[in-house]
Amino acid sequence: MCGIAGLIHRQGTGGIGQEMTDMLQALRHRGPDSTGFAIYGVPVQNQYVLRFKVAEQEDLASGFKIHDEIKARRVSVDERLKTLDVEIIESEAATEYAFRYLISYNGDMKRLADYVEDVEGAEILSVGNALELIKDLGDAGVVSGQYKLGGFNGTHGIGHTRMATESDVDIRSAHPYWAYPYNDISVVHNGQITNYWNMRRQMERAGQRFVSNCDSELLAVYTASNLEQGASLEDSLKRSIEEIDGVFTYLVATKNELGMAKDTMAAKPMVLYESDDIVALASEEVAIRSIVPHEIDTWDPYDEEVRVWRT
Repeated sequence: MCGIAGLIHRQGTGGIGQEMTDMLQALRHRGPDSTGFAIYGVPVQNQYVLRFKVAEQEDLASGFKIHDEIKARRVSVDERLKTLDVEIIESEAATEYAFRYLISYNGDMKRLADYVEDVEGAEILSVGNALELIKDLGDAGVVSGQYKLGGFNGTHGIGHTRMATESDVDIRSAHPYWAYPYNDISVVHNGQITNYWNMRRQMERAGQRFVSNCDSELLAVYTASNLEQGASLEDSLKRSIEEIDGVFTYLVATKNELGMAKDTMAAKPMVLYESDDIVALASEEVAIRSIVPHEIDTWDPYDEEVRVWRT
């Protein structure tokens, strides 16, 4: 079933970490397996936040050896970053297996991502000038508390509560998806893409990379590829309705934009609320009401509707 949510502050920044936590916790009944956040702060020139993991949560149950392996993998990542002349400004362990680095880097982002992920077990969750992508097993309250998101201040964000249907229950298969190796692009999706494998093979032949077998990742790679070729986010969203088969409602975030698209059948729900200060979207109105304490008017976007909002 799954639940998705998005929020953008029109007048600067707000407590986006806690707000997204509240919205996703209100959607917990739609997907208790895992929760993910893509939250956007104020960018600083030439500085990036690197979020990566070197193991899955379930790996910790395999014995003492894995703890030593995790430490060794992190050391290997550090060594590779230094080889690429990456300045590590700050580093912290969000969990034993997931890490947040604030870095300064002027080189090729794909080279960095490929070199880091060549370390056994390492997977980059996101690299962003503004984006931080956090996802793990458990509901929104558990994941937000584990990764200390309550105090995060930013401009906008998207999130997802997942009920696994066709792929594994692990961090790799959880949403949101970052579009490797492009900065600041993330996607959450509710639905099913029926021409996923055909489109994926086309993109892989064109040099794009996938890390999971989840059809939702296709939307992130598809969006990033379109933007790289000069399309606007609105153009990419409109094109997706024509080129992607299935039933889907999805949200896309970039450094300064939040967009949504619904397919031709509009079978997957989306509720929208707009005010002078915020735009909030979610699979159910209860999520929006969790952050807006007064009576509100909402509406459902129609079939094939595309919307884009900017910070």
